[in-house]
Amino acid sequence: MDFKDVIAKRYSCKKFSDKAVDQEKITSILEAGRLAPTAKNAQEQRVYVVKSQEALGKIDSVTPCRYGAPTVIVVAFDKTNVFTYPGDKRDSGVEDASIVATHMILAAANEGVDSCWINFFDPDKLASALGLPENEEILMVMDIGYAADGFRPLPNHSSRKDITETVTYM
Repeated sequence: MDFKDVIAKRYSCKKFSDKAVDQEKITSILEAGRLAPTAKNAQEQRVYVVKSQEALGKIDSVTPCRYGAPTVIVVAFDKTNVFTYPGDKRDSGVEDASIVATHMILAAANEGVDSCWINFFDPDKLASALGLPENEEILMVMDIGYAADGFRPLPNHSSRKDITETVTYM
C-alpha cells in the first residue's frame, strides 16, 4: 500500500472481531517497531505481545477502553536506559516509545490489521498486574486485530484542521 494511503486510511478501531492476527503479520508489526529510531540508538523500548485470556483480563481490569482485540501490544521503556536532554527537564523514554508505537500502528495498517492506541489506564497498576520489572514504564497498550462486522471509523475520523491552522513557517 502507498504510504499516503496507509496514513489516510488508518483509524482507531473501537470494536474488534475475535479473528486472530497471523503470526507473520504480528512479526512484521514488531519488526517495524524494532527499526524505529531512538535517541542515541538506546533502543530502550520493551514490547510485550499479550494473547492469553489471563493476561488480557489483567489489561481489562485496569481500563474500560480496550475494545476486544484478540491481541494487545504493550509498549514500555527501560527508564534506566534513556538519554537526558540538555536542561535536564526531559528524557527520551516517552518520545522513543511513542515513535516505536507509531511505527507499529502504521505497520499494522499496512498489513491490513486494525489497531487502537490506548492510554486510558494507570501505567503503574498495569505494570504491576503484568509483573513487569520496576525499571520499565508503560507508555501505551495497542489493541490489534480486525474490525467487527459493520464497524467503521468514527464520523469525525476524516475531519482535519486546515494546515494553515497547525503549521507556521518562520
